[in-house]
Amino acid sequence: MNRLKVLFHVNEAGRWPRVLLNAKNFINDVGRGQANIEILANGAGVAGYAPAAGTCGASAEGNDDGKILAEMKNLSDQGVVFAACRNALGMHAIAENSLPVFVMVVPAGITELAKKQAEGFAYIKQ
Repeated sequence: MNRLKVLFHVNEAGRWPRVLLNAKNFINDVGRGQANIEILANGAGVAGYAPAAGTCGASAEGNDDGKILAEMKNLSDQGVVFAACRNALGMHAIAENSLPVFVMVVPAGITELAKKQAEGFAYIKQ
């Protein structure tokens, strides 16, 4: 089988637990290292990366002692790429240098979506 390519798109902060669970389930099903996986946050979804969000809980103010960020880091260690839209970061007053080190910033989330689809990534809206 060809290596699978999938892009999970999250644009609501409260959707982070679901997207992380889906990414873990996907890896468990296809096997570690058997897919290129990117999780792209734009819109309000970027609040999940903000330090003040604590851990990307259901609200930007939520905090579950770092569990969500720890899950993100674990997935990053397994090769999952985490991306944040620069435009959305600006709209939500989140400084790029405050993001976790495993998060890459893309100029525009919508452009990243289009590029990944052109590269053959399956699109999964969360």
